[in-house]
Amino acid sequence: MQRRRFLVKAGGVLVAAGATAVVDAPNVIAQPRVQWRMPTFWSPANDVLMGNAQKFGKMVEEMSGGRFKIQVFAAGELMPAPGVFDACSQGTVEMYNAAAYYWPGKEVATQWFTAMPFGLNPQGTYAWYYFGDGIKLWEETYAPFNLVPRPSASTGPQMMGWFRKKIGSTADLKGLKMRIPGLGGKVYAHFGTSVVLLPPGEIYTALERGVIDAAEWVGPHDDLKMGFQQAARFYHYPGWHEPGTTGEFVFNKKAYDALPVDLRRILDYTATALNTVEFMEYFTRNAQGLKRLQTEFKSKVEFVKIPDAMIKELRKVAGEVVKAESEKSPQAKKVHASYSKFQNLVDDWSMISEGSYYSLLA
Repeated sequence: MQRRRFLVKAGGVLVAAGATAVVDAPNVIAQPRVQWRMPTFWSPANDVLMGNAQKFGKMVEEMSGGRFKIQVFAAGELMPAPGVFDACSQGTVEMYNAAAYYWPGKEVATQWFTAMPFGLNPQGTYAWYYFGDGIKLWEETYAPFNLVPRPSASTGPQMMGWFRKKIGSTADLKGLKMRIPGLGGKVYAHFGTSVVLLPPGEIYTALERGVIDAAEWVGPHDDLKMGFQQAARFYHYPGWHEPGTTGEFVFNKKAYDALPVDLRRILDYTATALNTVEFMEYFTRNAQGLKRLQTEFKSKVEFVKIPDAMIKELRKVAGEVVKAESEKSPQAKKVHASYSKFQNLVDDWSMISEGSYYSLLA
């Protein structure tokens, strides 16, 4: 009887405890829900870049169990593409997706975080971000603007661009009007090219109508999507101006700091994961796009490898341009020193490993 009374009493305690647990459970698991907006620099035609932003939003929502949703906008849907930096800085939106070299007017040093003429390839660039001072310096560069940057997708090495006439020497660059951003544009300007800055959605029309004589965008996949093969015949390479182009996911610092730690880490790790995923997608899509250009558009497109002598001239001037640009602000000088030191570190290994291997296939 005593045993039975003990079991009944114990059972009652357990039931009571269970009831309490059930009543308290919603308070334990309840979590705030977060809704952000992410305008991008990309037009709908840039399906890999837009897909990267959309994947980011989907992955964040899934990993947060639906607690964190990010609405993604193409360029012009929420605001013009060039307005995303200021909107995020001011807290009008919580984040954006673009490329850092669009913001030299804010701080010259931003250009080093996208691509440098004759600079690091994608592997070297990501290595600088994660195992050099890259991300640390990027955060330092954006801190005055109330922004937290993270590397986005790499397009890989780009093409030099589309030209309405064949280019065989730096003398042929004089008088051209070309759409090209970043430090590569400043190199062209040295040779007498008029540099025109246009967002993605305006490039084709300008090239097709002859408003510009040449344009660079990314590579075979994106360029096909943009229809450049219909507006210019000569497709030049190599893409010396952007050998390892990387985009950016950027968060408003106040909004980022207000998140619980787990949601902040989800943002960080999602950006890191997409570095690899989208770089590999670009590698595949560009290979497929190249085959299409070589077959379907064989009669319309001529691939032009610029002469070694021209490359030598471009490289010399690029070094002078980059050095001069680095002296325009203390932060640019600091970032340039870090980038150059890291490139000097990895160049020998890159040439001995990948460089020597690919020379066997040439």
